[in-house]
Amino acid sequence: MDDHRKELLKNLPKIDEMMLLLERGERLAGVPRELVKEACRSVVEEIRGRILADKGKNGELCLPMEEEAADRAARIVEGFGAYRLRRVINATGVILHTNLGRAPLCREAIERIIEVARGYSNLEYNLEKGERGLRYDHVRELLCALSGAEDALVVNNNAAAVLLVLNALAEGREAIVSRGELIEIGGEFRIPEVMMKSGARLKEVGTTNRTRLADYEQAIGPETGLILKVHTSNFRIMGFTEAADLSSLVNLGKKHGLPVMDDLGSGCFIELDSYGLEREPTVRDTLATGVDVVTFSGDKLLGGPQAGIILGKRETLERIRKNPLNRALRIDKLTLAALEATLVKYLRPEEALSDIRVLRALTEPLADVKKRAKRLAAMLRRALPEGLNISIINGTSMAGGGSLPTREIPTVLVGVRATTLSAAALEERLRQWETPIIARVADEMVLFDPRTLDREEFTAIRDALRALLANEMG
Repeated sequence: MDDHRKELLKNLPKIDEMMLLLERGERLAGVPRELVKEACRSVVEEIRGRILADKGKNGELCLPMEEEAADRAARIVEGFGAYRLRRVINATGVILHTNLGRAPLCREAIERIIEVARGYSNLEYNLEKGERGLRYDHVRELLCALSGAEDALVVNNNAAAVLLVLNALAEGREAIVSRGELIEIGGEFRIPEVMMKSGARLKEVGTTNRTRLADYEQAIGPETGLILKVHTSNFRIMGFTEAADLSSLVNLGKKHGLPVMDDLGSGCFIELDSYGLEREPTVRDTLATGVDVVTFSGDKLLGGPQAGIILGKRETLERIRKNPLNRALRIDKLTLAALEATLVKYLRPEEALSDIRVLRALTEPLADVKKRAKRLAAMLRRALPEGLNISIINGTSMAGGGSLPTREIPTVLVGVRATTLSAAALEERLRQWETPIIARVADEMVLFDPRTLDREEFTAIRDALRALLANEMG
């Protein structure tokens, strides 16, 4: 190590002196001393790291004064109070954008969360009997009425639902599944790994593209605990394919006295093909096959909060409910409140289509999307400076979230090209705006898709663009 770096390390800002400066300035009054000290320590360590990483730069590196180092520490502490989980505006056209929180909640779900969160609730208290109740009872009857299931249970997400069911029904035994259904879902979670953690032993049958009923039957043996069918929610195999349908698997399960499970993934209650979308098996149709248990997500095509919904036969659900893992995976009161409000919407399907934002975005006619695109373009033309190119372009939206993976949904985009900023630079500034706006970039344009935008968000986009471009032009 050269002498210059040794000298710098010897004279690093002193943590005690930084603390004294901050205390005198009262900038962090009321903040716990240990928190401030840790921030000062992290600043000094960052400076030390830069000195050690500096490789012979002829003395160019210099130390900050204690005042500057203390200011850095103060900004770190102040940053702790800035919310990191923030609302963003999704202009990407990906309706169930996993990175952006998937399904936005309907107004009633938000109101119910606030109502339940502001005080106590009858989460596990039966008001009629005056005794302890089950939290699942708040949505059990509603889920059964909407789906035709005998019983219902809800946990914190669909991966948890799959884990719980496999553990309850097939721990230490084999679960038979088609090789073509061993999918990887978001965040690198793979079905085989979930099965392994559940204690069930994976038994693959068939090939990637073709699995016949006979493949399942030949695999059944003394160690078989369950037959599993997995909806390939985030991909499709096209061409020379064959798969055993769920009804056939149910009959096979009955023949051998084995439970059959169907991991539906997205969980659809509306027949989307009526709106020009890809046919997706509905929850009711799936349960009508006589399958023992079905699992799916609450925050995908259902349009509610993150949850894992388990439906099926009463006897099977009772086994799952009594599993000790159930307590570790259960949902909280706020999720339950939002889920109940979302499910109530499905009692009147037209209300669900208009009030649940995911369904509205998926089924909105292209003509209506085009009208809204023109409205946004007109707003931008009126409000933004000259020299900005605004155009209307035909494009496609995506369902996202592993739903309807092969279906591109026609849409109409609003493209913005600025003369003073590249599209990449403009997209970055929008993304870092006070209310971040997440958009696409293509052909040197920033693209806004009205399918994932509400009307009030048009105003937010206009105001953000106006402020950003005004700053750029001085």
